[in-house]
This record gives sequence, structure tokens and C-alpha cells, in this order.
Amino acid sequence: MILVGNQRGGAQDLAVHLMKPENEHVDVHEVRGFAASSLYGAFNETYALSRGTQCRKFLYSLSINPPADKQVSTDDFIKVIDRAEKTLGLAGQPRAIVFHEKQGRRHAHCVWSRIDTNEMKAVHMPYDRKNLVDLTRDIFIENGWNMPDGLIDKNLRDPRNFTLVQWQQAKRQGKDPRVIKTALQDAWAISDSKAAFTQSLAERGFWLARGDRRGFVVLDHKQEIYSLPKWLGLKTKEVRNRLGESKDLPSVEETQTLIANAMSKTLDRLAGELSQRNTKTREAFERRRIALVQRQRLQRQTLQEQQDKRRIHGNKIRQARFRTSISGIWDRLRGEHRNIQRQNEHEAYGELQQDRKDMDEMVFRHLRERQHIEIFKLRIQDKANHIQRNLKMDRQNYTRGQSPEP
Repeated sequence: MILVGNQRGGAQDLAVHLMKPENEHVDVHEVRGFAASSLYGAFNETYALSRGTQCRKFLYSLSINPPADKQVSTDDFIKVIDRAEKTLGLAGQPRAIVFHEKQGRRHAHCVWSRIDTNEMKAVHMPYDRKNLVDLTRDIFIENGWNMPDGLIDKNLRDPRNFTLVQWQQAKRQGKDPRVIKTALQDAWAISDSKAAFTQSLAERGFWLARGDRRGFVVLDHKQEIYSLPKWLGLKTKEVRNRLGESKDLPSVEETQTLIANAMSKTLDRLAGELSQRNTKTREAFERRRIALVQRQRLQRQTLQEQQDKRRIHGNKIRQARFRTSISGIWDRLRGEHRNIQRQNEHEAYGELQQDRKDMDEMVFRHLRERQHIEIFKLRIQDKANHIQRNLKMDRQNYTRGQSPEP
């Protein structure tokens, strides 16, 4: 897990940040050692205590991010937090733990009070960042995870700390000369004049122009030049007999400018259509994401309610094992009361562990569901980005007077 921490103030801002609704799931897992039971109350309580000291950064905030492809249980998160607590010299200090889930990933935040109420001063935390890097490295080694470059060499650190899925796009096919020849011959066959031939060519994506020697040439939408007699398999005289003189046709350079202007407008239109399609796609994904999050929240709430009912029922059964009045006194004298208490504690702890396991399994399933949507979204977005880059490149090539790449 990547551990990143810092000393800070701003109690209210931090509480607001940790409870942001941008996260799809927020779980305040623990508020320990504070008189208040909420994040806002706990952090403001620390701020009030800090007023009796000279400490301005009275909180220590730690983020715990596991590798994107690993599923880490709640207990393992807590174990790492406990280790970090000792490493940072914050053992026994009041703390709050919050779990966040977003885009199919789960991470945790732990915030400690730095104010030692016995000494009424802030806990000294030298080399906290170096200590966290060392602990992070140990955790990766212990779990056999591939170590990020930043843990091997700080100059190779990737601040994003994640890898986007790249999808290879098929290369556009080159032009088939047979297709070009067929298109030109078809346009020639159905035309009996220069005007008709020009129109037939336009319908097939070609422009008629005057060559350097006043001959007839054809340009395609990529501004490539084709000698008309050569591609028709005719003599120049035969072509001139039907089309007349070429002097009234635009030159190759003028035609290339016409093509560039026409294609630039077309590319702008296509870019607009692509933008509209991307907007609709994003909206569809957002509706799907919101529906999924709502369903997941309901499932977690239902499971939590079921666990609460089981816990209450179990507590009643365990409490009923203790006898009252004279029998209860006799049980205490014989040590039976203590045996029952130990049995109850063992059962309660086992039920707690099972509840945590059940909740973790549901969380992992929800993460996979969310990741499935995110991966599919990335595929669609990557394809759209590929098309957008090609449109932009073609647009730039036309602006520079170059033929777009095939």
C-alpha cells in the first residue's frame, strides 16, 4: 500500500473533504479517543485543545492506497494503520478512520490528533515521510507485490500512481488501386461532358484539375494526384475530345486549397458530432454509475441491518446464560460466571469477524462491478480519443497544406 501523510490544520476543511459526496461510498469506520463521535466534532475538539499549545498543525492525515489490482480486507487496512501509528510515534493518540470508494477502487484515510493531552504539547514527528516510504516498501515486499518505480528510485516516481488501460486501435487500411481505378472508370462511363464528369467525380470524392502540362488530373480528398488518362487507360487526346480544353480548370495548387477548405469544414463537423456522441456516452455511463451506486448502498445497508439484528439477538441469548439472584451468586463463587463470560466474549468476537468478512466480500464484489463499468468506459473513451486525435491531425495537415496520413 502507498502511504502518504502530512501534518496539517484546518479541522473543518479536512472533515468536509473526507465526507465529500464525490466519493461513491464513504464509511466512517472508527472514531477513537475523542469525546465527540463525528469527524467534525472530533477534529474541532483537537483544534480546541491545540489552542492551549503553540501547535498550528494539530492533525496528522494519512492516506492508504493499495495497488489497483489488489483486494485488501478491512482488517489488513487496520493492521497497516496500526503499524503506521507506531512508526509515526502516534501510538495511543485519538484517531479517525474513513474508507472511500470511487471508480472501482477503495482506499482509506486515517487522521490522528497530534496533541498529547498529558503534556499539552504536539507529538514530535521527525522524518515522518521517510519513515512512511520505508514502511510502504516493507509492505510491498512482505506481500510480494510489484514495487512502484517511485519506491525504487524517487526520480522515477509516478505521482498518479496508477496505469490506464491502453487499447490498440487498428490501422487504417491503405488505398486499393483497383478501387480507385474502378471509381474513375465508372464516373467516366456515365458522363458525356466535363460538367457531368466533374459531378460524377465529386460524388466519389474526387476533384478534376489542370495538370502542369495542361493535362487532366484528378485529386482525392487527401490531395493525392492521379493522371486521368493513365488511370482510365486512354490517350490524352481521347480524354480531351470529351472534356475539351483544361485551361478553364483550377490548377493543382488551387484545387488542393479547395480540398483543404472543404475537408476542414467536414472535419469540424465530424468533430462536433463526435463531441455530441461523447457527451451522450458520458451521460449514459453516469446514469449507469449512479444506479449501480444506489443499488450497492441499499445492499450494504440491508446487510448492515441484518448484522445488527443478529448481533442484538446474539447478545440477548448470551445475556440469558447468566443466572440471577442466589443462583447467580453461586455461579460467581464457583467460577461458572467467568466461564460463561469467556464463552460469550469468544462467540461475540467470532460473530464480529464473520460480519467483517461478509461485509468485505460484498465490498469486493461491488468494487468488481464498478471496475467493470470503468474498464468499459475507458475502452469507449479511448476509441473516441483515437478518432479525435486523427481528426485533429488531419485538420492540422490540411491547414499546413500537407496530405493527411493514410
